[in-house]
Amino acid sequence: MPVYSMTGYASASAGAASGPDAGPVTVGGVSVELRSVNGRFLDLGFRLPDDLRALEPALREVIGAAFRRGKIELRLSTQRDAEAGWPAPTHDQLNRLSRLESTVQSWLPKASALSVHEALQWCRGGGSPEQRQDEAAMEAAKRCIEGLRDARAREGERLVTVLMERIARLRELATQAAPLVPAVVQKQQQRFLERWNEALQSTGAAQSVPAEALQERALNEAAAYAIRIDVAEELSRLAAHLDEIERLLRAGGEIGKRLDFLIQELHREANTLGSKSSALELTAISVEMKVAVEQMREQVQNIE
Repeated sequence: MPVYSMTGYASASAGAASGPDAGPVTVGGVSVELRSVNGRFLDLGFRLPDDLRALEPALREVIGAAFRRGKIELRLSTQRDAEAGWPAPTHDQLNRLSRLESTVQSWLPKASALSVHEALQWCRGGGSPEQRQDEAAMEAAKRCIEGLRDARAREGERLVTVLMERIARLRELATQAAPLVPAVVQKQQQRFLERWNEALQSTGAAQSVPAEALQERALNEAAAYAIRIDVAEELSRLAAHLDEIERLLRAGGEIGKRLDFLIQELHREANTLGSKSSALELTAISVEMKVAVEQMREQVQNIE
């Protein structure tokens, strides 16, 4: 199943057919545009001509069936009949119309004769102009919805590529961070030992403290320090979150909200890693992790 972005654009148009007797001539057209940006929920906006306001519930239904999230605006414009041209009525149509008019006037002598405009409207066939225009609007809207889905799917593919690159970068940074902790602990142990020696020398008690006791104290301090800066748990959780994000991206579907939650968890682990690190190398890795996570967060905001 593809991953859909909430950002996209599509347009489509349809003509109001003039009926089988008039050939392929159209008597008016409808153009539809759909613009979509990210949003927490499905937020629909419509810009419709006054004569097509009644279509809003039907348009809302077909859009709601196709999308779950995003701020979507539909713009619909119409082409006037005079701009589209008039179909030429056929002899059969005019003869039939004449017979019908004669029949009506024989029963209703006071009935007015048909005008040229009324005759042409009747010869168009296929229902009233308003009905044909409504049908054209819905046809254009449905084609436009399909176009928007395709556009959001293409943008979703691009987002997946970017997120996979950031996932690979975070795994690389975690791999770099893991072996740094033992080296930092060993370095800190040596520093404790040096400080104890300096303190004993300055107080003149160096001769009275056995070397074994000094070493043991340094080891105890180093062990306590190692517990404080241990990031194995954070790195393990970070790897688990990355695995889940990757699984969701490969599965596709409506995953935006779950990805957003996992990005928050990644940010928490990167922050914890930074707060525990006292070595410059770990601090630098933590900063790079936060940058990568923030880049992921910006992309995830656009996923449905």
